[in-house]
Amino acid sequence: MVDESRVTGAARDAFGRVQEAAGNLTGDSRTQARGMYNQAHGQAENALGQLSDCIREQPLTSVLIGAGIGYVLGRMKIL
Repeated sequence: MVDESRVTGAARDAFGRVQEAAGNLTGDSRTQARGMYNQAHGQAENALGQLSDCIREQPLTSVLIGAGIGYVLGRMKIL
């Protein structure tokens, strides 16, 4: 089962690519910037969906990794 965030992230990334290309063709820097923003947002959403899928498929491994990271951060002395 694929997380919904992966699907919407991929769609937003593709839309951002089209939007950026349209901005390049017309010379509209605002459309280009929106396209690049949509690409970045889509890629981040896709990565979040991948993380969610990984946690769903391997919950014990995910908990152990989280606990290890928490332990390391807790042992660090931040002034």
